Amino acid sequence: MSPAPGEEKDPHYKLLLGRLFDRLQSKYPEHEALPAASIPDELVGHVVQHRFRAAPNEWPLIQLGPGVLTLNETAKYTWTDFERRAQEAIVALHDAHPKVADLKIQTILLRYIDAVEFDFSKEDAFDFLRNYLKVELRFPDGLFAYPGIDRLPRSSVWQTTFLCRNPPGRVGVSFATGQKADGRAILWETTVQSAGDDLPAMPDGFPKWLESAHNITSDWFFKLIDGELERRFDGE
Repeated sequence: MSPAPGEEKDPHYKLLLGRLFDRLQSKYPEHEALPAASIPDELVGHVVQHRFRAAPNEWPLIQLGPGVLTLNETAKYTWTDFERRAQEAIVALHDAHPKVADLKIQTILLRYIDAVEFDFSKEDAFDFLRNYLKVELRFPDGLFAYPGIDRLPRSSVWQTTFLCRNPPGRVGVSFATGQKADGRAILWETTVQSAGDDLPAMPDGFPKWLESAHNITSDWFFKLIDGELERRFDGE
């Protein structure tokens, strides 16, 4: 089968996988091949195929696939630790690449996902966004005058992006229904993304980009949760 246009196989990927693991195994010794690893590389561009974990079934972890590298952390997250690991991962990627001149970064992204448990059958998600996150989303009351329509939303997805200059790129925020542990929740995601001409020189420009991106996400998070929701987070 011939690859579709734009999905040509990366000739360095297989060699990169082994070389990168050599550089990561002191801190991420547990290798996990995902089901996508059995699919030809040219069919799974930008799909994660391998994970490198600090310990079995534990976080943090680094993920690798054709054209994609991620660092993920969950409940044990601290910015100081994450920042150091992210910078080390970028250095390891460039050091491990068999032909680094061919390594062309297309986009870099810092993403935070937060969640608050929420009973959609009893509470209005739009009221929660307005009262606790200071975000106003509202449908005209007249829509619910039509017989038989429950005005409490059971699912929702809303997102928007804004241009930013430091770092150059876009800031994104989204709100959606989802899951937290075994219960339903309101999720919100904050991102900073740079691509194309907005990218810093890599890898040397990455630390400054990461610091600037974190400054934005941190500022937005604490301004959104200021008040009762911040006290709830502090109590977890």
